[in-house]
Amino acid sequence: MAAQVYLDNAATTPLDPRVAEAMRPWLGETFGNASSLHAMGRQARQAVDESRRQVAALLNVDPGEIVFTASGTEADNLALVGTVQASPGRPCHVVTSQIEHPAVLETCRYLERHGTEVTYLPCGEDGIVSPLALRNAMRPVTRLVSIMAANNVTGVVQPIAELARIARENGALFHTDAVQAAGKLPFDLRAQPFDLLSISAHKLHGPQGVGALYVRSGLKLEPLVHGGGQEQGLRSATEFVAGLVGLGRAAEIAGSEMSAEAVHLIALRDRLIETIATHIPGAYLIGHRHRRLPGHLCLGFAGQEGEAIKLLLALDELGFAVSSGSACSAPHASEPSYVMLAMGFDALKARGSLRVTLSRFNTAAEVDRFLEVLPPLVRSLRPVSTRAQAPHLSLNLTRTFKS
Repeated sequence: MAAQVYLDNAATTPLDPRVAEAMRPWLGETFGNASSLHAMGRQARQAVDESRRQVAALLNVDPGEIVFTASGTEADNLALVGTVQASPGRPCHVVTSQIEHPAVLETCRYLERHGTEVTYLPCGEDGIVSPLALRNAMRPVTRLVSIMAANNVTGVVQPIAELARIARENGALFHTDAVQAAGKLPFDLRAQPFDLLSISAHKLHGPQGVGALYVRSGLKLEPLVHGGGQEQGLRSATEFVAGLVGLGRAAEIAGSEMSAEAVHLIALRDRLIETIATHIPGAYLIGHRHRRLPGHLCLGFAGQEGEAIKLLLALDELGFAVSSGSACSAPHASEPSYVMLAMGFDALKARGSLRVTLSRFNTAAEVDRFLEVLPPLVRSLRPVSTRAQAPHLSLNLTRTFKS
């Protein structure tokens, strides 16, 4: 089998060799605890402080507004639960969307079980959450709005600046899960009305197991993890110095190379779109054509959605790593995607997406190899319309490549 072509970067990205090099000393001879007062401890503290500065620079915030966590999921939990529990006894309403990552949706369900009212906004057929829908959902007791910056399934970029303004105008805090977007889209949090923002190192060519939460200066959160008081008392635990060094270096690289990387990824993405549109009749793009991450495609193939898993496995056999949706939803791969259901797809088509996501390390030659393999594979699938249940299916497409 040929060397694997990795096209599942929305699930996780390969560790940049420059990040690995920065981490290497902290995985061996340099191992001090950043809370220790001796020389090795002070050296570790300096490394953690430098990483905090690098992450802060990516978002244009003060280093003191960055709280390190073990994941983007933990950052989301701290943002939501920490905000609600910081004001116990007060009526509390939270607004989110139906298409959030499980790290937000499951946390909201947890809050509901403990007395918080939550409104789940719908999205349009293009995958965009409407600012008008948010404005109509706001209440006097709305404490927090949490809408993701870019969707992990479709790649659609949300109008978060406008959504954040609506939240602020109504006296609520605004959180965005920027795990998919950080390092790919620019953020200037000094100029944008955001209060909380989550990132994860492994989505921007850093290590797995490290994340961060931006917390606007002066904002009070209740910690989830109690102990020695690290991270300004918001996240007690001995710091994973090597991982934080990796996150900092990954953030620094992303900040300096983001523009050039976007040009590279958009060129590859558009080549995929144009070639697939030409060579695969019935192929359609899921989500807004232009408001999407530079290297993110979510595809459907009319009449063959029920064969998506077979297509994924066939591509894997040929050396191409792609996805049928969110990696966090892989244990439920046989179920319809809740994101696509929210966009108005029927249950069959909501099971049938193919997610192709690119990174800085993908090349035009790899994309060309993929485009040679994909059309004949799709043609080889047995169309759903030939099956007994076909008369009950609707093939009205939400989006096509020509939209």
